Amino acid sequence: MKFPRIVLAGTQSGVGKTTISTGIMAALKKKGLNVQPFKVGPDYIDPAFHSFVAGNKSRNLDSWMISKDNIIELFTKNAIQKDIAVIEGVMGLYDGFGIEKDQGSTAHVSKLIKAPVILIIDGKGMSSSAAAQVLGYKLYDTDVDIKGVIINNISGDAHYELVKESIERDTKIQCVGYLKSNLNIELKSRHLGLIPSVEVENLKEKIDEIATMVLETIEVEKIIKIANEVEDLPYTIKKIDHEAKINIGVAMDHAFNFYYEDNLDLLKELGANLIYFSPLKDQHLPENLDGLYIGGGFPEVFAEELEKNGSMKDEILFAIKNEMPTYAECGGLMYLSKSITTLENDQYKMVGVFDTNAKMTKHLQRFGYVNVNITTPCVIGNEGKHIPAHEFHRSFVEENPNEEYAYKVDKFRNGKKIKSWDCGLKKYNTIGAYAHIHFYSDKKIAEDFIHHCIAYKERSI
Repeated sequence: MKFPRIVLAGTQSGVGKTTISTGIMAALKKKGLNVQPFKVGPDYIDPAFHSFVAGNKSRNLDSWMISKDNIIELFTKNAIQKDIAVIEGVMGLYDGFGIEKDQGSTAHVSKLIKAPVILIIDGKGMSSSAAAQVLGYKLYDTDVDIKGVIINNISGDAHYELVKESIERDTKIQCVGYLKSNLNIELKSRHLGLIPSVEVENLKEKIDEIATMVLETIEVEKIIKIANEVEDLPYTIKKIDHEAKINIGVAMDHAFNFYYEDNLDLLKELGANLIYFSPLKDQHLPENLDGLYIGGGFPEVFAEELEKNGSMKDEILFAIKNEMPTYAECGGLMYLSKSITTLENDQYKMVGVFDTNAKMTKHLQRFGYVNVNITTPCVIGNEGKHIPAHEFHRSFVEENPNEEYAYKVDKFRNGKKIKSWDCGLKKYNTIGAYAHIHFYSDKKIAEDFIHHCIAYKERSI
């Protein structure tokens, strides 16, 4: 089938990919198109902006964590019946796992789904040098189909025409527009990247302003034309919805919102009814739960509010002590610890499942792709399972030799193991770990969790 699609890639991080990507999605929507957004890589924050703008849940395409066949499956099953798919890249076009440009990079994903690329460059202070930059990206991998260029941080029409002429003359790649510098449309950042969409004031107004700028200076019709000049992709319907058998509570609010949407979908397809709740605002857990899923986010930002919600913490602790299957990632691990200590050295009491404390630091503790090796059976798999994963956090949990660890995590660089550490705190029927896992890296992860929830339900009847 033909799936109109376009990849928006940057020359490097900080070039304005997310601002331009969300602006183009908003502009396409204003033209009446049903837009399906995607994000290359393991990021959670950018997809939330996409989802807000497009009205369709953004999906992650990570070719390091997910196989080629599953990348194509995820892309096609979500892009079908949409007018156009817009895929925002990660970092620079060729940046992936280490120096492997065909593992986890935007370029690699573009080749897997046979999607044309629009390259975004920063034109500030450049004229002909911009052509040299674009030419380098074109020649670095001629299998990557770069079909157009967008120039960010242009001072005005005259500057754009100067840069455009040199790029088109020397690279034979068309320019499809530009954006002027505008501080009003910048998306602000903090320690793990952009501030999440749920916390941005006046986000709709900001997106409307970006969309207006895009429609004024970017040739959206050319982008639509490029997106439609694509090869067919194979498509097979693999989605099988099982009748709901169990209820899984999913923590979802300002403090916890880092979830791969396809993880949630897979749980539903396997028979889970997902019931969302807020550890910040709700006083009680939903009734009749058979499992808990507590994702990542920014619990340290909302630690005081989380501490004050004592009834929620008590109910979660009671459920976990009664062997309710629970899977917690990153921020979820911090929440299940005894306390969170902020950078200001304020300490707030958390749920207290694990006999350890989470502490914020000024610097990244872990960042990048890792391999998770399960060393003792837990709710997501048995001993010997190997899972590709991703870590990105500025906190650490204190080591406690009296706690049980279910993971041995390995970090590789250029094919060599450079670090290894214990993680995956296991207690009762709960696992809490820093590693973020995409269930499509191995669908049996979700199946195992579902089976534990079913067994819990049967014991409780």
